[in-house]
Parts: sequence; structure tokens; C-alpha cells
Amino acid sequence: MFNRRTLIAALALGLAAVVPATAQDKSIIVSSTTSTQDSGLFGHILPLFKAKTGIEVKVISQGTGQALDTGRRGDADAVFVHAKAQEEKFVADGFGVKRNPVMYNDFVLIGPKSDPAGIKGGQDIARALTTIKNKKAAFISRGDRSGTHSAELNLWKAAGVDIEKEKGDWYKAIGQGMGAALNTAGSSNAYVLSDRATWISFKNKSNLAIVVEGDKRLFNQYGVILVNPAKHASVKKDLGQQFIDWLISPEGQKAIASYKINGEQLFYPNATDTGA
Repeated sequence: MFNRRTLIAALALGLAAVVPATAQDKSIIVSSTTSTQDSGLFGHILPLFKAKTGIEVKVISQGTGQALDTGRRGDADAVFVHAKAQEEKFVADGFGVKRNPVMYNDFVLIGPKSDPAGIKGGQDIARALTTIKNKKAAFISRGDRSGTHSAELNLWKAAGVDIEKEKGDWYKAIGQGMGAALNTAGSSNAYVLSDRATWISFKNKSNLAIVVEGDKRLFNQYGVILVNPAKHASVKKDLGQQFIDWLISPEGQKAIASYKINGEQLFYPNATDTGA
């Protein structure tokens, strides 16, 4: 059975008669969290990267857990995700070469404008989640091993809530991406945790609004990692490293900072912060 990389390679071979060899080699696969794709960031920065290097980036948009699994299988050349502990384990287990901080934004708690839990305007995410649980207000979880899902679980833990034991009918895990989770929250008068970039770019806001923001525990860091070519010989080490080097260069960081929607900046570059 062909895996994704094998299929791409087969298609490339089929084009060999008409595409120069140098052009065939100038592409990489990046498995990345859905927020970098759904927010429009890749649509903004990848043409700039290609114009600079001639390298085409093919994105596999998945939750962070799935994106790292794609890297573990060797079906990507680099991973660009947002769950630091999982990223560090990926490198420690030998699947990645080095974790590089790239940028950050934050998570926000989204809820119905009617705010049935009465938490709107607060900055204490733990208190807000505890109130949602106590009032059994509807809550939508992505439930998909994404970086946002991992952050949500950590926030329940910080609130002193064992969500696996204490969840009830009010808590629904959908196993889908951020857009689907926001749509589900909108249609079911529910609360949901979202990364800010996806929220800003989300068009179907309907009756939803930000209800809690500004807690330092909502910080959301992104990192990029070259898949280890010692594990998978198919990894395009040089091209993948060029992508990483550009992302963390002043030029790439400026490109990230310049991406805005209606004048609002979605991501903040911090590649020089080695502890991020």
C-alpha cells in the first residue's frame, strides 16, 4: 500500500519527462497544525518563501498530535506545530533533529454572546472553566490530540478538574478541527477553546464572542522541527532546513509579523527567544 510520500514520489516520476530534475527536487512536505493553514498564514508566507528559494511547500494540515505522527512515519520533511512538551519528546525520541521556536499568539475562550455561565470579561481561565463545569454549561472539545486539545486538557487540570472523571452530557468531544469545533459551538450555544488566529479568521462567528482572554496560561507557542533523516532517508534534509532557516531568519520573522486580518496581527515572531 502506498503511503502519502510514495504517492507523491510516483506522481513526480510520472512528470519526469516534462519537468527538469532540478525542479522535481525543489519541494518539501510540512505537516502542520490546522491553525497555520486555516488562519491564512501559509497562504501569506509560502509564496514569499518560494519566491526567495524556489522551494514549493506542500502542507499536510492536521492537529498537532497527528502532524507529529506524520513526521514519525517519515511522511513529512518538517513539522510545524504548537505543543512544546510533545515537540520536545518528538526530538528526544530521535524523530526530530532540533526544535526551533518560531512565533506565538494566545488561546481564547469563546462562548455564546448570551453567556449562560456568566463568565464574560474575566481573565482567570481556571475560574471560568470551573464555573462552566459547575453550571453544566455546554462545552465543545476538539478531542483530536491537537495542540489546542492538549492545551484545553492542561487548563482543566490547572483548574483542579479531572475532566475525564467529571465530564457529563454538557461536555462533548467531537474529534474534529478548530473550524468544526467553532461551528458546533455556534450551533449548540456552547463554549470552546480556540487559538486566536483561527478565531480572527473564522467567518461564521454567528452568536459567538470572546468571553475570557489575557490569562498568561493561555500563551500559545509554535515550533518547527526537521524530521530526522537518520530515521527516514526520504527526508529532504537540505530543503527542509532551508525552510526552517528562512522561518527563523529576520526576513521570515518579518513575513510572519506582517500577516494581519482587518489590521489585527495574528502571530508574533519570537525565534530569538531560545527558551520559548
